Amino acid sequence: MAGKIPAHFIDELLNRVDIVDLINSRVPLKKAGKDYQACCPFHNEKTPSFTVSREKQFYHCFGCGAHGTAIGFLMEYDNLGFVDSIEELAGKAGLEVPREGGSDSGPDYRPFYDTLEQAARFYQWQLRKHPDAGKAVNYLKQRGLTGEISVDFGIGYAPPGWDNLIKQLGQGDKQLERLRVTGMISEPEADKCYDRFRDRIMFPIRNHRGQTIAFGGRILGDGKPKYLNSPETPIFHKGKELYGLYEARKALRKIERLLVVEGYMDVVALAQFGIRYAVATLGTATTAEHLERLFRTTNEVIFCFDGDRAGRDAGWKALETALPHMRDGREARFLFLPDGEDPDTLVRKEGRETFEQRIIHSTPLSSFLFDKLEAEVDMDSLGGRARLAELAKPLLAKLPTGLFREMMQQRLAKKVGLETHQLGNPPANDTHKPRPPLRKKQGAQQTLSPIRRAITLLLIKPELGQVADIPTEWRDFRAPGINLLSQLLEIVRNQPNLRTAQIIERWRGKPEYSHLEKIWSTATELPTPESGMEMEFRGALQRLVEQQHEQETTQLLERVSTGDASEQEKQRLGQLLSEKQKIADLRRRSD
Repeated sequence: MAGKIPAHFIDELLNRVDIVDLINSRVPLKKAGKDYQACCPFHNEKTPSFTVSREKQFYHCFGCGAHGTAIGFLMEYDNLGFVDSIEELAGKAGLEVPREGGSDSGPDYRPFYDTLEQAARFYQWQLRKHPDAGKAVNYLKQRGLTGEISVDFGIGYAPPGWDNLIKQLGQGDKQLERLRVTGMISEPEADKCYDRFRDRIMFPIRNHRGQTIAFGGRILGDGKPKYLNSPETPIFHKGKELYGLYEARKALRKIERLLVVEGYMDVVALAQFGIRYAVATLGTATTAEHLERLFRTTNEVIFCFDGDRAGRDAGWKALETALPHMRDGREARFLFLPDGEDPDTLVRKEGRETFEQRIIHSTPLSSFLFDKLEAEVDMDSLGGRARLAELAKPLLAKLPTGLFREMMQQRLAKKVGLETHQLGNPPANDTHKPRPPLRKKQGAQQTLSPIRRAITLLLIKPELGQVADIPTEWRDFRAPGINLLSQLLEIVRNQPNLRTAQIIERWRGKPEYSHLEKIWSTATELPTPESGMEMEFRGALQRLVEQQHEQETTQLLERVSTGDASEQEKQRLGQLLSEKQKIADLRRRSD
């Protein structure tokens, strides 16, 4: 059963993780006073407006409004779910994620990971011990693979037969269902199931944490399909995963570049020759999700294709997909191999050094784009050059605003014989979802309601929860946000050591979470000096008490007018009216 991750564990996790170190590992930060800055990774900008606070353990962009905790950053930057982000941070901190009873945190996929890991071990054992494994071993040896590299990639063997895996792992309805959901066995036919992978060399596909999430199987012999992949499952989405990326990260301390190839054997064969930075898409064209994952790992990506027509068409599709992701500092290149060759055969034929020279001298994205378009027009004629501009302009419009885009426009202008401004400026491209504009700072303090002011002050300075003798009658005020303020105050009182990031994470997954994030995103707009925050906090609560009294007075006056008020209610009304008069007199005297 799925279980909720305890709040105290999330608190401890955020205590151990430094958001500055986490973000700096993905986006280089520079010290700016007591905080750190960078150009925002969530929108294009030339002047840094992305700030990370070590004190608050929070990030905030004054340009696009992005903000959150370490967990939120991983969710948005690495495109992870909440639970995956927790597990990612926990793994770095050396912690095991505990679970409470209940299903609040969504589906628990751990049994699926366990089942696939058992399947991977089963296939690896079969490669060593099954009587028919000799042909698989011989095939791997013929491809130049050693036992060591096979172990690195967890290569195994699915023996012939309809139900080997079922017999090994499918004992009981629950385990059989897990095999079905993870795509390891077929859907029932006439109340019978059979293994999906039979008489194939097995390549486990691992996620960024090294967990087996799917398999690819290469048939031995002439059967079809030559390669068979796991289907889409709750934990495997082929448009997001890259074969070999986990192994590359494991083998290399720093990944200078990534080479995107087409097959499992290409990745493994290149690794055998010491080229440990190859990855493969899983039977699909390169997607936007692939590209973001690639560029989060390194700034240079080389796409490797066959040199025939089909390979160049695939390369062009990759280029079109890559254009919106080519922010300044990123580089994409294209390597087209000789006809009839693939990385596996070519690296064995010419060796590592020669193959790496091909990588180093691969074609830059800019050259590939213009070379292909120029081949389609007559560059010796005015009409041909005009046609080139028309073909290129919509492609350049996909590029994010920045220096690279400007240089590409200059190059196009030079080719067609115009000044850059004569081409016209294509609309700016922003690959990230638009965010609502931030509220202007000027006058922000005056527009804050007492409830929002009190919540904002508690987020800025949680120690205010320890202030003694604060009014409490505001808790009876019926207004949006009162329950949130009450719960917030209760948490910071009972747990005085919590920081802002930990406090906000208590509400993740609840409707109030978005409200807290919005409040915190403008929290720095409150210009109150720290020395005056306690007085302002008391004042906000006192104003809420007054509003509660006004609300209660209106209700009691209505009951008195209809003759429904009790004697006790009449006395209460008299008390409220008397207090209201005293407050008015005091304010008149102070004015």
